[in-house]
Amino acid sequence: MSWIDPGLVIGGLAGGFTMGLTGMGGGALLTPMLVLLFGVSPTAAVGSDLVTSLAVKPFGGAIHARAGTVRWDLVRWLALGSVPGALLGVALLQAVGTQGDSLVQTMLGITLLAAATVMVWRARNPVSDHDGPPTPVRPWPTAALGLVGGTVVGLTSVGSGSLMIAVLTLLYPKLRRSELVGTDLVQAVPLVGAAAIAHLGIGNVSAAITGSLIIGSLPGVIIGARVSAYYDGKLVRAAIPAVLGASALKLLGVL
Repeated sequence: MSWIDPGLVIGGLAGGFTMGLTGMGGGALLTPMLVLLFGVSPTAAVGSDLVTSLAVKPFGGAIHARAGTVRWDLVRWLALGSVPGALLGVALLQAVGTQGDSLVQTMLGITLLAAATVMVWRARNPVSDHDGPPTPVRPWPTAALGLVGGTVVGLTSVGSGSLMIAVLTLLYPKLRRSELVGTDLVQAVPLVGAAAIAHLGIGNVSAAITGSLIIGSLPGVIIGARVSAYYDGKLVRAAIPAVLGASALKLLGVL
């Protein structure tokens, strides 16, 4: 593969835009794209996508931080669980050795199905903006969410947005939509950082793949985050579950 792959750049642009606009869909779109369309091994796809996310998510998170749409107390408690969870996920992957690709592909398919289901549920139960005092933090349930979510991300690179933001909705139903997206983008930075470094350590990252994805994703996430201030991404959110569901079934060998 050449150092710059136009197809991967375009894919990164689409994934970054979706991530900035909705706070989800980056890994859920890019990782199966790498496996199904570009023939990348599942473990290399996961590692490369995580490094891409580490380069991209701070830009979207910084835009939300400047806009005041980040709940830093929630970020701290989520990171308390998600960072060790990410390391645990990568350790589990390393422990299975040569079966890593098979495990990742199966877990990726299951996680994508879960993400698609959660997105459909959220579409039918939309989050409304609430006025009033800030929602108080629930420390240990929030840390537990981080631990479980971090483990899934370490194994599949999926979930830092698509699953975490949905459970945040359940734990904190009175958070504003913009706070959900901003908080989720920022909490994902230490999470994907820990997972990316761990995958780099075991050699699961391709510089060529990562470079092409970053070139597309950086402008994509900045544009998406800016657009999110004016548009809630309804049409994009409606399309993502169908894409994830089809990808999941293909990865699991159903299609």
